[in-house]
Amino acid sequence: MLSRQGDLISIGEEEIEALEIGAAILGTGGGGNPYIGKLRALQVLREGRKMRILPLQALPDDAKVVALGGIGAPLISHERIKEGREGLRCIRALEERLGFKIDAIACEEIGGQNAMEPLIVAALADLPVVDCDGMGRAFPEMQMTTYAIYGHRSTPSVMCDLHGNVVIFDHAASELWHERLARACVIAQGGASTLASAPMPGVFVKRFAIPDSYTKAISLGRTVREAQSQNKDPVEAICNFENGQLVFTGKISDVKRELKGGFVAGEAAIDGFDDFDGDLGSILIQNENLVFSRNGRTEVIVPDLIVILDIDTGEAITTEMLRYGQRISVLALPCHPLLRTPEALKVVGPPGFGLGHLNYLSLEEAGDQQDSAKKGARQ
Repeated sequence: MLSRQGDLISIGEEEIEALEIGAAILGTGGGGNPYIGKLRALQVLREGRKMRILPLQALPDDAKVVALGGIGAPLISHERIKEGREGLRCIRALEERLGFKIDAIACEEIGGQNAMEPLIVAALADLPVVDCDGMGRAFPEMQMTTYAIYGHRSTPSVMCDLHGNVVIFDHAASELWHERLARACVIAQGGASTLASAPMPGVFVKRFAIPDSYTKAISLGRTVREAQSQNKDPVEAICNFENGQLVFTGKISDVKRELKGGFVAGEAAIDGFDDFDGDLGSILIQNENLVFSRNGRTEVIVPDLIVILDIDTGEAITTEMLRYGQRISVLALPCHPLLRTPEALKVVGPPGFGLGHLNYLSLEEAGDQQDSAKKGARQ
């Protein structure tokens, strides 16, 4: 059980171990390597720092909340370790720029290493982390948060790298321009940095953040560990926990991957086996898993979650760790309703990724179509 002190929930080493697993699943392949994030988080805890989660509804309406996370290509964050205090420098520079202290930190995306980054920075700054995030998963671009989608202007913002550079984006004409400017800067800084956005009022966060992200990710990780320890099927356990679907099992037969414009872009090909023997699967990648297709037909598409798991352990495989010959399960998990509104789908649906020729169907709608097709075939 999570330990509470008043409204605050204390995070210890066991929670970090579970969060590593849960955040990797919710990261849909991206968000940075969670194992590296876990090691950094454990080091901060062992230095005597405290990690505390504040329930979303306990957040005061007038609190000043800063969303923070890593920006860049996951492959870079896997190969080049952070210096460790980039996020703290972001916070301090933002406070100096704005002339007031920050009350709490929020997570940009609960996926991968970016679930750990706010906890690490908050522990160093002696601040709580709100139990929420802006995606309920991971997305490759900064404007793809519920914060930005529903009206928050994220500049002025601060981006810091391991070299000690501090870059302030004083004003961007739009959230998309902020993404473009920051992406150009992160390439100059070596492909991976940390960014803190302009503060949000607590009342806004309570309305437009994805709720309970940390407690959910930790519980999801514990569910996997429990299934592993009891020799149960962890893939089935994840589907039950997340109301998800197993959409493919197979062996990776090819991985095409390149660093392009600050992103890892590519495609994974999968030869099906078991119930999918003879089928060919493919997953389109831009940092995260964007589109799953079977035999050339799109079956799952953003913003729903496409998760690649090791078929034996049930633990997620991030996009930079995909290799030929891996035996995998592919799961589809439903996204949060805040990502399914018309305004959200313009940003995090197919059009937001240059895939306007594809139509978004929720998992429920796709299932209904498949059931109707099967009935028609039988008739």
